[in-house]
Amino acid sequence: MLPRAVLALLALVLLALPRPAAAQSILRDAETEAFLRDISRDMVVAAGLDPRNVQFVLVGDPSINAFVTGGQNVFIHSGLFIAADNVNELQGVIAHELGHITGGHAVRFGEGATPATRISLLSLLGAAAAVAAGAGEAGMAILGLGQTAALAKFLSFTRDQESRADQAGASFLSKAGLSGRGSIAFFRKLQGEEYRLAIPQNNEYARTHPLSSTRINNLLAVYERDKAWDAPTDKGLQSRFERIKGKLSGYVEEPRIVMQRYPEGTNTAPALYARAYAWHRSGFPDQAMTEAAKLVALAPNDPYFLELQGQILLESGKVSESLPVLRRAAIFAPNEPMILTLLGHALVTSEDKLLQAEAEPLLRRAVSLDRENPFTWYQLGVIYDRRGDKPRAALAAAERFSLEGNAMGAMMNARMAHAGLRPGTPDYIRADDIMLVAGDALDQQRRRKKR
Repeated sequence: MLPRAVLALLALVLLALPRPAAAQSILRDAETEAFLRDISRDMVVAAGLDPRNVQFVLVGDPSINAFVTGGQNVFIHSGLFIAADNVNELQGVIAHELGHITGGHAVRFGEGATPATRISLLSLLGAAAAVAAGAGEAGMAILGLGQTAALAKFLSFTRDQESRADQAGASFLSKAGLSGRGSIAFFRKLQGEEYRLAIPQNNEYARTHPLSSTRINNLLAVYERDKAWDAPTDKGLQSRFERIKGKLSGYVEEPRIVMQRYPEGTNTAPALYARAYAWHRSGFPDQAMTEAAKLVALAPNDPYFLELQGQILLESGKVSESLPVLRRAAIFAPNEPMILTLLGHALVTSEDKLLQAEAEPLLRRAVSLDRENPFTWYQLGVIYDRRGDKPRAALAAAERFSLEGNAMGAMMNARMAHAGLRPGTPDYIRADDIMLVAGDALDQQRRRKKR
């Protein structure tokens, strides 16, 4: 068991960190993910990273935040997306997060926590010695000072990481030919939010990040000298940003707020997107379909507009009507795994054997493009189960449970698949892999319980 001083330090450290994405809701949307990849590609290359290895994940959280975890994963809160006024502001945030990735900050956490923990342990020993000598009050004072010093040490480390990420992000924007105006505008937005929440602006030493004013001044000195400072925002990307922001608003915000932000009679793509999602979420399929139809009329071959129209039809129980719409969406976006999965789901829902035969290759292609969508594996499992192919149905279930973090479910289904598949085949080997990973996860769970 850790000493109380160490536990207190770790508790304070954990409060300063973003919540794990697993504890929040991950929002999967084909259009948004493609957009985030497109607006970031030049910065990712400028950072010396491979665009194929950097993953952008949208988190359903109203707070204005973004963070990175191990690997090359950038998590962006929906609240940040909605708070941004233009695509350049979003690019500024992403550039900063890429700075954390190239700096290895997620994996270097121990460099800041370990020295702080040592200070805390030393203060604990000093306090224990004072208490043993009969100086109880002095011992408590030593302990308190030690914890304060330990936390200050850790906060200094995180502020240094943030400053380094700011400077790295500025260089990535410059190399990509993107203006830093959006970065500065967003920091000013954060500063305004801090004023609104009455967060002190005069004591940097009690913060995980430098003062916003300090960051703005430091970055302005860099950005204003850069030749890209006056570079215009790409109009095509800005248009895509606005419609995705409308879509996201309709999906995550209260319908009342959506209708105020995008009032009836405003028939732009962002407004139609927002109202269609808001009506659909509120249980008004007819109104949602009216807005979706107007949206498709703006661009009849837009796969994402068709995807929404097909989704509303499908989830309103109009399966047969959704199929031609979703087939058109798949024609115009043959490499979008989430659109292929939605079409596959509609085909499976029909319970028609011929349509299910059409669904299988679509779903197989979807998992070849994106293996990390549990819903795709679920649909494949339904097809295999109805066909009587129990081993592959179990393997699909094992894949799904593994992605959902259900180690026991993954282990049980992988074992069933392993027992029924022919040894040496790719599916047999995959079942074996899932068993190994699930076994490690279950061992870790047992060890945690023993503690």
